Amino acid sequence: MPNFRRYYENGGTFFLTICLKDRQSNLLTDRIDMFRHAYKKVQVKWPFTTHAACILPDHFHVLWTMPDNDTNYPTRIRLLKTYFTKSLEIPSPWQRGYWEHLIRDDNDLENAVNYIHENPLKHGLVKNIEDWPYSTWHKSEY
Repeated sequence: MPNFRRYYENGGTFFLTICLKDRQSNLLTDRIDMFRHAYKKVQVKWPFTTHAACILPDHFHVLWTMPDNDTNYPTRIRLLKTYFTKSLEIPSPWQRGYWEHLIRDDNDLENAVNYIHENPLKHGLVKNIEDWPYSTWHKSEY
């Protein structure tokens, strides 16, 4: 097993990708209300700022900033996976790991936001970004 090191930075902004084991599944969009509930539950217990998010059928991308003096995005991811899974009352549908990228500058941030919002296009789910309903593209505060 490779030695993998995660990046941690107090108050850091992270681009995260979390996937289901079954990459043909529609679980996340089929159960979007349960996913949103789990997401909000985590955010209340372990605050973070969401700059961009896109939920696809089998994976999701988020851009989170941690509070000052906080690096613990892994706990937030673990809780999100746990709360969603428990609400479904099924064995864990998640891949073990996830992908993270520490945002380093404004250009990096802009690229991550664009990637997140354009992801439904990349996967052929819609022809226009604004047609995908499970994205922060629609929220003017982001």
